[in-house]
Amino acid sequence: MILSLIAEATESDFKRELEKKKPKSWLKTVSAFANGIGGTLFFGVADDRSIVGLDDAQADAEYISAKIKERIFPIPEFILTPHEAKEEIVLALEIQSGRSTPYYYAFDGIREAYIRMGNESVPAPDYILNELILKGSNRTHDSLVTEFKRTSYSFTLLEATYRERTRISWEERNYISFGLETDGGYLTRAGSLLTDQYIIYNSRVFCTRWNGLDKGSIFDDALDDKEFEGNLIYLLQGGCDFVKNNSKVLFAKTGLERIDKPDYAERAVAEALVNALIHRDYIIKGAEVHIDMYDDRLEITSPGGMYKGRAVQEQNIENIESERRNPILADLFHRMRYMERRGSGLKKILNETKNLPGYTAKMKPSFHSDTSFRVIIYNVNYNAVGLNVGLNVGLNVGLNVGLKRADQILSLINENNAITAEEIAEIFNVTERTIDRDLSSLKKQNKLKRVGSKRSGYWEIINGG
Repeated sequence: MILSLIAEATESDFKRELEKKKPKSWLKTVSAFANGIGGTLFFGVADDRSIVGLDDAQADAEYISAKIKERIFPIPEFILTPHEAKEEIVLALEIQSGRSTPYYYAFDGIREAYIRMGNESVPAPDYILNELILKGSNRTHDSLVTEFKRTSYSFTLLEATYRERTRISWEERNYISFGLETDGGYLTRAGSLLTDQYIIYNSRVFCTRWNGLDKGSIFDDALDDKEFEGNLIYLLQGGCDFVKNNSKVLFAKTGLERIDKPDYAERAVAEALVNALIHRDYIIKGAEVHIDMYDDRLEITSPGGMYKGRAVQEQNIENIESERRNPILADLFHRMRYMERRGSGLKKILNETKNLPGYTAKMKPSFHSDTSFRVIIYNVNYNAVGLNVGLNVGLNVGLNVGLKRADQILSLINENNAITAEEIAEIFNVTERTIDRDLSSLKKQNKLKRVGSKRSGYWEIINGG
């Protein structure tokens, strides 16, 4: 039985023997398990999970119980059970996930709360400690009251969006009933994130389209970048538009039909960004949601890991438990049909991407969490070859999708040397600023020059480009 228990333990730590001279070495793990999703400490088991046993299991059990009651505050729920395996006695200390967080290790003037980070127990950073305090008092960050009077701010975007998406007019009483305003007329944190004005500094989204497969200098290696700040609905719309403007929709002709092939599923991108904005940790100061686009993938990263839960990469996405860090925001965005309450968002990202033409198993979106949460969605058109494709822009232009955009621009200029940067931007569905950068780079490489004025001149390819 103990061998099976050890093998199946996902949240576990192993101690070859009970350290009595330095009890903090294992008591900090008791604190971390109680502050997280619980776990089991095995005494008499080596790090490689081999059974070594304890010399005096009864005395060790009494010592463990005494030290937990003496140095962990408040006292967590725990079960201490002896097991026999391979003629050796092992102690299994099972710590329950606590409701009265944070659980501190307190001794000799030291008071520290611990959390699990991978397979280690580390002191909780201030922002996580604050979240544990809220959890222990049965409160959430988005329900906290601010110093902002609701009547001092406008909510035009919220009211219009609510009416558009629900077909129900916004009523004055909604501010209080939806948890955006207190009876005293002050905004909650949730309400302050939905004003037309920008009053919460870290309510921001930073977007970058990188040139290639890795990050570089924002000045030299970014093809496009934007920053959005303020109202969450505005952030959602701005982020989705940035991805759309920096993506392509290719098409393949099969007989009389044409199959559209977008780089990314629009619904999957929206779902990932909604999750990032609603479930992020707003306690972390100076942090924001990041959208990083590369040639082969899109990454959306938000501050804060899984709320109350183990790392997302250790769970089955098909049956992941729904836990909401900001329930007021989640409820309102559910009412506006941006998200569901059932915790199906990650599954929807998988399914929407899977339904794209050209999708293969290698393009399955991935998820990772630690102190932040990251979604990676892969570009299904990356390295597309062997297809008769064009850009879906209503123009009769055939482009080789295996070429870099700079080479494709030269190809367009070769066909029409009077083409403008604005027209090129429309073809590639990117900003004119992005194309200006490409053209400037081509001129610096002596592959292209401009003859005449911007309005009436033309392009000349140098040495064949």
